[in-house]
Amino acid sequence: MKRINAMILLVLLAAGSAFAQTWSADKAHSNIGFNATHMVVAETYGEFKDYEITVTSKSEDFNGAEVSFVAKTASINTQNERRDGHLKSDDFFSAEKFPELKFTGVLVKEGGKYKLNGDLTIRDVTKKVSFDVVYKGTVAAFGGQKAGFKLTGAIDRFEYGLKFDRTIESGGLVVGKEVAIVCNVEINKNK
Repeated sequence: MKRINAMILLVLLAAGSAFAQTWSADKAHSNIGFNATHMVVAETYGEFKDYEITVTSKSEDFNGAEVSFVAKTASINTQNERRDGHLKSDDFFSAEKFPELKFTGVLVKEGGKYKLNGDLTIRDVTKKVSFDVVYKGTVAAFGGQKAGFKLTGAIDRFEYGLKFDRTIESGGLVVGKEVAIVCNVEINKNK
């Protein structure tokens, strides 16, 4: 009887893992972006150009999917080399000392809406975060499958040691402490 139960358990585990699908970012159709307030009155947009995203899902609607993200901090791009150099310095990402920022988490469907909950690590500081996600759907295209998502949320950069705190004459921060995260991600199902 123990042998039959063990065999049933193995079959169930194999069936569950057989359905697990792994997906990777289609970088030509994705962007990992952020906005930060500049001089109190404007916003500056930036993104990371060098990154990897892996999504492993056992469900067709991605409920419960495991998400892994790694970005090279030196790949930050705000369309301004001087600013990018400052962001790579110790005032912000300290890209030489901390070459990667990382996220691991789980995509959860709650009443028709999605949340991505997990751990974000910047400069070796890890904090729990939660992002709103819009699942745009899945399509068959060009001999494969694609899925799309839009992720939004915000973090407090000071909590991660992004410590630049210069103020302007009126007292506001040159760079706001809250950073809005806006990511549009298209993923391809791995074959």
